[in-house]
Amino acid sequence: MPDDDDRARARHLDTERAALGGVGAEQIAEPATHGHGDELAAPAPYDVWSRVPSIDGSVAALGEATYYDRPVIKEPVWIWTVPAYFHTGGAAGAAAVLGAVAQLRGGLDGLVGRCRWIATGGSALGTVFLIADLGRPVRFLNMLRVLRPTSPMSVGSWLLAAMSGAATVSAVGRGRGGAAGALARFAGLGGGVLGGPLAGYTGVLLSNTAVPAWQGARRALPLLFAGSSVVAAASLLELLDLDDHEQAVVRGFHTAGALWELAAGAAVEREVGRVERAARPYHEGASGALWTAAKAATAASLLVSLLPGGGRARRALSGLLGTLGSLALRFAVFQAGRVSSRDPRATFQQQRAGRGAAEVTATPAVTGPGRRALAG
Repeated sequence: MPDDDDRARARHLDTERAALGGVGAEQIAEPATHGHGDELAAPAPYDVWSRVPSIDGSVAALGEATYYDRPVIKEPVWIWTVPAYFHTGGAAGAAAVLGAVAQLRGGLDGLVGRCRWIATGGSALGTVFLIADLGRPVRFLNMLRVLRPTSPMSVGSWLLAAMSGAATVSAVGRGRGGAAGALARFAGLGGGVLGGPLAGYTGVLLSNTAVPAWQGARRALPLLFAGSSVVAAASLLELLDLDDHEQAVVRGFHTAGALWELAAGAAVEREVGRVERAARPYHEGASGALWTAAKAATAASLLVSLLPGGGRARRALSGLLGTLGSLALRFAVFQAGRVSSRDPRATFQQQRAGRGAAEVTATPAVTGPGRRALAG
């Protein structure tokens, strides 16, 4: 009996070209579970229709009609390493910015060194997390073949690669004299320039998708991620040994970042809340619990940081709370997007409200029963 390869050769088929080798080719889906209220479980496959479906006329009249309650968009296939990368890469970028500012200010050599090593370690670990999601290292290298300014993913990949290199050079060459020391100082300033965009670009990446919970906050989400990155970097620094002058600088950095994050979080809720259905994942289920925990941890870290005295225990507690808050925030937004992508009503309501592409074209992408799309 001929095998599959023999049949392919007889039909002049190239089996290698048919191999599934894309970004998600080696990702393993979670086993489907059917527990009550389990939003994080992988969705069970739909049964094949055995009869022609119908639409409830009363629902359609209210403008709630969907395509038979089937999801309109695909759920993100990212694994947990992606929000982990958001955290570590953001902390690295914010640390690089603080290190460059401290370098220009002078008299903060210890803080500069710690910021450079956090930037180096964070960018390296972030690269590992990103490659773990991609499946193979070569896929990350393939993302660097071209630079597309219109693609947040392409720009972000180049930012990560460039910042990682600059941070490594600045950390390894610190304290050296001559050309090596000058190169390290120049790399430290370059890392600071690249670190700012790296700290917030992941928010741009998420808001550039069709997921309602992300797209609905496309203006505020990048600001939220940038503020959370500042908190993440400051929290790590508070866990390290610093002199009194350096502690004061880090405390001010932490305070500014925490206030920034809390304000941006409120802006995200307000912006995405324009479409109530799109905002639900931030208030319900596991993603809502993570979102609330993130706000509480960040607020608590701010209060502890502002307490009088500079005891090590106080700084350690503040740093731990800030780190937990930043991590919880990234995972909350990530899970909110997963839940939102499964909700067809959120997608349809977002479009009918004139959000997304309709904000650019002035033409609703989806109209309700009995309505007409208004040309711009």
